[in-house]
Amino acid sequence: MAGQRVSMKEPVCLIENDSDGKLRVVRSALDILDQIDQHVVVVSVVGLYRTGKSYLMNKLAGERKGFALGATIQSKTKGIWMWCVPHPEKRDHTLVLLDTEGLGDVEKGDEKNDNWIFSLAVLLSSTLVYNSMGTIDNNALEKLHYVTELTEHIKVKSNQRDGEESSEYLRYFPSFVWTVRDFTLTLEVDGRPITANEYLENALKLKTGQSAKVQQYNLPRSCLRNYFSPRWCFVFERPASRDKMRRMEELTDADLEPAFVEQAKEFCDHVFKEVKTKTLKQGLKVTGRLLGNLAETYVSAIRSGQIPCLDNAVVALAQIENSSAIERARAHYQKGMADWVAYPTETQEELSEVHAVMEKEAVAIFINNSFKDEDQKYQLELMKVLQEEYEKICERNYKESQKACESKIECIFAPLEEKIRDGSYMTPGGYKEYCNDLKLATSEYRSEGGRGVKAEEVLKEYLERKASIGQAVLSADESLTEAEQRAEAEQARREASERENRAMEEQLVVQERLRADQQRTYEENVNQLMERMERDSRNAIAEHDRVLQARLKEQNDLLQQGFDDRAHQMQREINALKVAKAQEEEKKPSFMSTALDTIGTAATLFLPGILPKVGGMAVKWLSKWF
Repeated sequence: MAGQRVSMKEPVCLIENDSDGKLRVVRSALDILDQIDQHVVVVSVVGLYRTGKSYLMNKLAGERKGFALGATIQSKTKGIWMWCVPHPEKRDHTLVLLDTEGLGDVEKGDEKNDNWIFSLAVLLSSTLVYNSMGTIDNNALEKLHYVTELTEHIKVKSNQRDGEESSEYLRYFPSFVWTVRDFTLTLEVDGRPITANEYLENALKLKTGQSAKVQQYNLPRSCLRNYFSPRWCFVFERPASRDKMRRMEELTDADLEPAFVEQAKEFCDHVFKEVKTKTLKQGLKVTGRLLGNLAETYVSAIRSGQIPCLDNAVVALAQIENSSAIERARAHYQKGMADWVAYPTETQEELSEVHAVMEKEAVAIFINNSFKDEDQKYQLELMKVLQEEYEKICERNYKESQKACESKIECIFAPLEEKIRDGSYMTPGGYKEYCNDLKLATSEYRSEGGRGVKAEEVLKEYLERKASIGQAVLSADESLTEAEQRAEAEQARREASERENRAMEEQLVVQERLRADQQRTYEENVNQLMERMERDSRNAIAEHDRVLQARLKEQNDLLQQGFDDRAHQMQREINALKVAKAQEEEKKPSFMSTALDTIGTAATLFLPGILPKVGGMAVKWLSKWF
């Protein structure tokens, strides 16, 4: 998917607080996202205020200036700011950088607002970057208490029970990167060198025991381990002296400590290469436009005092996106047909071929931009919409053909009409002359191009109107005997019958082509639907695998760290994931067969010429997919 990309010169505010202190989405920022048809990689950075979050985001944007930096104790960023730039590695993606208001800002003193900002950063991102200073110790983890309250601010299902398995959150939540600034320790444990990732995982180890103190110690660690996978860590030395850091926006890499510059490069390379496309449940890839709708949906729930529900958000977005996908597909079809069809087309086949190309592209646009169309309601609507558009175009083609034919007849038959008016044929031998002129004009008309699909029908209608004149000329021709006149009249009837047959054959060819078009329309929609369902099924299974592997790894870590009871308790969740994966694999053939039955039966209402693949035919046809 190439799509339209947007490159912003500077960041804009995406989410802010209104005069009542409530969060709201900024319309101008949504307008920018609405232009982005490309898939997006979304990187959100969160952390305590004045920890240098914005500097990292500017580095990712490839700029020294952009997100506000500052050297005072005041937080510079308010709300959530957005910067959309071309992704440096994924050519068909846009990199969306979200810089969040510093958590714990003493000037605001609004813990609830901080929780919502943190929750929105989690909900909107592909990866969540948590930025802190010093080391990852218990104090640092206690400051990350927002992660322990995520389930109070985000629901997966509207009927969610307390203690819902963390695997449900893993399906939606982003990967996690902890960036540690001004890091002065040596990366080693018991004299053994370790990586930054190992440093993070070591810091997230749990303590044994059931005391309140131990539970408080384990809570943020358990939440990070359960909700975010995979996890990475990057440590940064102090970038420069205190004096230099007061003017960070003015400094180049040459002014900074070489080790810091290299560490920043490693961090950026990781984000560019490892961070995945933003997805929703079952691997649905998010575009800029969809990201904007997500932000609106979540903030609207928060403003109304509700807790954002992920499943409900997907359902609501599906209605918006699927309706939009129909209109985008229709617009593409209309434009393509307008650009490529020259009226009248010489044959119905010529028009049909253009229709086939543009319809295929329109269906692909719908398929690539719609989701969760579980009963094919929206695809059936698209089929109906495109059929109606094609019928309008065919009707226009008929009318343009009629006009073109009538114009050619008027021109070619003008000499004959003139002779009729001045009575030239009303003389002995006039009927033979009339027939010769008629034959020559008819031959010339049929040799003309640009007549379109009604050439014979319009000619037939014209000559039917001239039949009485021919009879009058025949009756007035005294050079013919009575027997000769009867023979000429019989010949005229045979020629009229031949013209009738040619006109009927002409229309029969058109109707057969239209029926073939309807069958091809149905099969094109079915083929693309099956491909999408196959892709969706693979994504769903891959998601099951990803979550299952994350839980198996966590279980293994717990066993190695001596938490046998916790590991055994997790087995129920792991078993449920295995069952869900197996069910996903088993339901695919029957689910596709049901979809075929649905779309085939419903499509006959507006595509009467099709032979839908339903019942046994659907099962037989599906065999090529398995």
